[in-house]
Amino acid sequence: MHEVPGAWRRAARGAGLLTDDGLPVPTIFAEMTALAARTGAINLGQGFPDEDGPQEVLEAARAAIAGGRNQYPPGRGEPELLAAIAEHQSRWYGIELDADTQVLVTAGATEALAATVLALVDGPDDEVVVFEPYYDAYAALVALSGARLVGVPLRWPDFQPDLDELAAAITDRTRIILVNDPHNPTGTIFSRETIDEIVRLAHRHDAVIVTDEVYEHLTFDAPHVPIATLPGAAGRTLSISSAGKTFSVTGWKVGWVTGPAELVRAVLAVKQWLTYVNAGPFQLAVAAGLRLPDGVFSGIADRLRAGRDLLGAGLREAGFAVSTPAGSYFTVADAAPLGASDGDAFCRELPDRAGVVAIPLTAFASPAHRTEYATLVRFAACKRPDVLAEASARLARAF
Repeated sequence: MHEVPGAWRRAARGAGLLTDDGLPVPTIFAEMTALAARTGAINLGQGFPDEDGPQEVLEAARAAIAGGRNQYPPGRGEPELLAAIAEHQSRWYGIELDADTQVLVTAGATEALAATVLALVDGPDDEVVVFEPYYDAYAALVALSGARLVGVPLRWPDFQPDLDELAAAITDRTRIILVNDPHNPTGTIFSRETIDEIVRLAHRHDAVIVTDEVYEHLTFDAPHVPIATLPGAAGRTLSISSAGKTFSVTGWKVGWVTGPAELVRAVLAVKQWLTYVNAGPFQLAVAAGLRLPDGVFSGIADRLRAGRDLLGAGLREAGFAVSTPAGSYFTVADAAPLGASDGDAFCRELPDRAGVVAIPLTAFASPAHRTEYATLVRFAACKRPDVLAEASARLARAF
C-alpha cells in the first residue's frame, strides 16, 4: 500500500504538518529538540521544567505505588482526585461542583481537549473559534473532528484581541469558543472586557465556551479569573486544567474537565473510548498536591516570575524587543531589531549561532495569519536560574 487513507491526513494538515506531497513531517518541537541535542544548545523551545515539583506530590506518588494503587482507576477518575478537584475549584474560585457528576479526570489537558472537541462538534457545518497564535493541538483536533477552525488574531505587543474581529468570528455556526487563559504561546491574560464579550457572544450564538486553564496558578500580576465565574457563564462553560504545569510533572499526564453535568457526561461518552483511564497512582498524588497550602502555589508562581524577569532582561540585553508575559511558561520576543525577517529561519540558525533554541511563533498560527508573526519567537522561562542566566549570556555574546 503506497498511500494510507484515513483521518490522520486531515489532522496532520490541520496542524500544518503535511507536505505538498502528502507526507507527514515532525512537529517544530521535535525538530528543535533534535537540533538542541545535535548542537548542545540550551533548549528554551519546548515548555517543560528542568526541576521536579513539590516533594509532597512526589512522595504521595511513591506511597500510592507502594500501597498497591496500580490498577485501573474508576472511569471518571479516582474519587480522591475528583473530590480534590471540586475542592480546588471552590477554594480558589468559589465554584461549587458535584464531584460525582461535574468532574472528569483525563490523560492530561490535551486528551480533555480532544474528547471535548470530538464530543461537541457534529460535523463540517460546525466552527470552533480560537485565538491565534494557538497551542498547536487545537488545529489538529478541530481538523480531526471535521469542523472548521476560525482564528481571531492576537497582535504584538499586548496580544489582546480586537473585539470587533471577535464578534465577526463568532456566528450561529460557532459550536465552541476555545479560550486559553493564561495563553500559550504569548503569555497574555485576557482582559475582563474580552472575557465579558466572549460570554455575551456565546449566549447570543448558543455556543459552548471551552477554557484551557493549565497555567491557572502561573500568573504574575493578579490571580486567575476563570470564565466560569462570570455571570451567565457557568451553564455553558467547560473548564480544562491539569497538574503538569502547576506541579512540574508534565510526564504524568493528569488533567481534568469540570462544568455542567450534561456537558461533562457528553465528554465522558467520548473520553472512555480514548485512554479509558490513566495514571492511577499519579491521580492520588495530584489529589494531595491540590490540597497543599496556599503558600506552595504562590511559591511556584514566584519562582516562575523570577525566571520570566531573568529571561526578559537577558533578551533585552541581547537586543530583542520583549513582550512581558502576565502568566504561563513563555516569553515572546521580536527578533526584528536583530535584523531578522523570518522567525523560522532565525530559530533554525540560533542554536549554531548562539547555542540557544527557541520556537518561531509562526508554528502556532494558521497560514492566513502567519505574516503577522513573521519575526516573533517564543522562549520558555520554566528552567533553572543558572540555565536562564547562561542562555542570556550566550545570546548577549552572539548579538
